[in-house]
Amino acid sequence: MSELNYAHMVEEIQANIKTGDLMKAKLVFAHIGEVDQKTRNRLLFDLSRAPLEFSVPLLLFLLREHSDVTDSMPIVRETLLSSMLAYPEKLLELLQDRRIEDKTELIRIAADLRFEEATPVLIGMVSASTDEAELHLIIETLGQIGDPEATNTLTDFLYAANRELIIAAVQSLGMVGTPTAMHRLAERMGTDNEIDFLILSIFGEVQDHVSLEKLNETLASHYAHMRTYAKKELVTIGPKAVPFLIENLNRKDPDFLIHTLNVLGDIGDESAIVPIRKLLQNEPKSANVRFAAYEALALLPLRKGAYTLTAGLVDREDHVCIAAARAIDRNYSDILAAGIKNLLRRKDDEARHIAKIIVNAQVDTIFQSLSGEEYFQEMALVYLPHTHKDTRRHYHDLLIESGYQEFARKFDDNADDETRPKVVAVDDSRMILNIYKATLHELGYEPVVFEFPATALEWLQREKPLMVLTDLNMPDITGVQLTEVIRGKYSAAELPIIMVTTQNEVNDLEAAKRAGVDEIVHKPFNAVSLKEAMDRCLQ
Repeated sequence: MSELNYAHMVEEIQANIKTGDLMKAKLVFAHIGEVDQKTRNRLLFDLSRAPLEFSVPLLLFLLREHSDVTDSMPIVRETLLSSMLAYPEKLLELLQDRRIEDKTELIRIAADLRFEEATPVLIGMVSASTDEAELHLIIETLGQIGDPEATNTLTDFLYAANRELIIAAVQSLGMVGTPTAMHRLAERMGTDNEIDFLILSIFGEVQDHVSLEKLNETLASHYAHMRTYAKKELVTIGPKAVPFLIENLNRKDPDFLIHTLNVLGDIGDESAIVPIRKLLQNEPKSANVRFAAYEALALLPLRKGAYTLTAGLVDREDHVCIAAARAIDRNYSDILAAGIKNLLRRKDDEARHIAKIIVNAQVDTIFQSLSGEEYFQEMALVYLPHTHKDTRRHYHDLLIESGYQEFARKFDDNADDETRPKVVAVDDSRMILNIYKATLHELGYEPVVFEFPATALEWLQREKPLMVLTDLNMPDITGVQLTEVIRGKYSAAELPIIMVTTQNEVNDLEAAKRAGVDEIVHKPFNAVSLKEAMDRCLQ
């Protein structure tokens, strides 16, 4: 085209605006990609001054038919947006205008403007539309507008046949964010992992009373993946979730109590201390609940009443005693030291058991405070020479550093253990891993312990142990998922897997069996119960 033609195009558009001839104007704008930027800008300037009845259809035409040009000219969409902002009632008219077939840009503008008045119109469009792309856009727009009036319409799409529409509806209800919307999302959970995770993440973002309540209730879910994700979200939320969790401590379900205590410990808010101690005073029947309670207290700052922790040292389950010892070590004081010394001076069976617990728990502060006492040295030396070489070396170095060279010389930290079969243990609790190390060593195995399942899987790519022991509830990778990956490499005949868990949920245990777990052992385990299960697998 020549310069004269460019000028002719501008004159033609000006004439079309005066006569209101949309058809001729479209023919002119059909060539907008062929003119220079100066001419494009002039054409758009003239169009922006035209009546809305004339300019809006042409702007929509450009955005729809000439996106290759308008993508580099944001002024086109900005002009349309400013027109609708100035005359919002016109947007409602256009959305309902049946002559406009493609209303994509108008719907997007309704979203950009958060135009709540458009909600009834958009809901009506949902009922009339059969185009999935348009439905998807309208659902997203209803979410961005955030009008509670759209809740029922969005809820209908939670059960659509199209997965993308379901996910869009979930996200939009999350943006609406009302208690009713959160209830509707909660009702949708339980049939699809990805959607469940998405809903739980929305609860974690919204954090209203209903969302926190639903996250909290998910700790009692029949599905391990949902419980694990809910625990992570609650820990991230932190102190705001603590009142809901504290209320859980009045429940009787052991599994629910354990999950609750785990979360309270990870949050670390001191308002949980008194309720947890009250729970222990009521002497829960489940040793796993008692263990989880002391494990949580080990992570909390006990400014007062820490002396009550000594009751855990004489629990009938070693696991609970070790958890109590770790809690004492974290909150050690002169009062606690005096109480433990009084218990040990008796040198009776109970005292010897406490000495064994202190050795196996690797509680350095307690161990150091007692190392100068002959009665403790005498009882500790019954167990120290038979502990794992890493444990012996740890205590030897600790005693040398603390100035107890004579005590350190009484046991050999360099004694080499005979070659032993390796057994892998995977658990996200370091306390449990210490128990595994002591117990497996006692049974004649070389423990190889992992806090993170992903690290265990890397190791298993290089080596094959005699057996794998795994927890069920772990973040990122559950025990069931870990088993599935291992079974992709090793059959049950090649590598037995035992799941060691506090969980009694039937769904979880069935899922574990389907994944390829050979035996299920319930915590708390001891050398006898673990040996029996291992022997059954090895036969």
